[in-house]
Amino acid sequence: MSYEAWIILTGSLVGITCGITGCFLILRKMAMLADAISHTVLLGIVGAYLVSSSLEGVYMFVGALIVGLLTAFFVQLLHSSGVQSDAAIGVVFTSLFALGVILVSMYAGRIHLDVDHALMGEIAFVPWDTLVIAGMDLGPRAVWMLGAVLVINIGLIVFFYKELKICAFDPEMAAAIGIPVLFMHYLLMGMLSITTVASFDSVGAILVVAMLIAPGASAYLLTDKLSVMLVLSAVIGVASAVLGYYLAYLFNVSISGSMATMAGVLFTLTFFLSPKHGIVMKWIFRRSLAKSSV
Repeated sequence: MSYEAWIILTGSLVGITCGITGCFLILRKMAMLADAISHTVLLGIVGAYLVSSSLEGVYMFVGALIVGLLTAFFVQLLHSSGVQSDAAIGVVFTSLFALGVILVSMYAGRIHLDVDHALMGEIAFVPWDTLVIAGMDLGPRAVWMLGAVLVINIGLIVFFYKELKICAFDPEMAAAIGIPVLFMHYLLMGMLSITTVASFDSVGAILVVAMLIAPGASAYLLTDKLSVMLVLSAVIGVASAVLGYYLAYLFNVSISGSMATMAGVLFTLTFFLSPKHGIVMKWIFRRSLAKSSV
């Protein structure tokens, strides 16, 4: 594959993986927790490096998974103690991310990990960091990592589809019929954590947050069916990546930033033009209703 194709494929995998995971966060009104975990995984990555002296995928996954679950646990703990959920997210998010920044500056200054890299990433370097086994170049590591996480997430969604769906729409009913709501919550947080760390190194936290929220939010405005919402969020994620790449190429700007921008643009278009929930369609409906009542 060409250099350009690898970058587009990486961005598309981020869009699909983050998009389908973000749907459940949006339905559970936990979108800002995605922002929190996408930043606090920096602490998990640095911690994994300090323990193992390696930035290999397995160590990063474990570190990010632990910190992601800790983030969700602390937010839940503060919320159950009477702190408002947004305040709980803000306190935990800033504290753990700041701790990660301090550890990076103190102990990880000589590796390719810094705060700018963590926030923006550099997807343009992805085709050069390849996976080589037995002398055979198998392509970029990021593509293999994102592909593996996508398979894991799809497998978990298919296997626990009914439970995740009921917990997303009515957690009280889920608890009443015996579904382990807390386990489903932390399963989703685990999916979010590994999705974030798989995307983190190549595209940075900003694009991860954009892809976790914007495609799912756009799909939410287009359909009332969860299965269709998952497919639409994946399609919108891919469209954001492709259009964002060519926007960056045209104006010679950040690729990750352009992909995040296109995700926002597509959401804006959906917000105004959605057939059922769009502002324009609501205005047309109200106008026709006013005319018919005259």
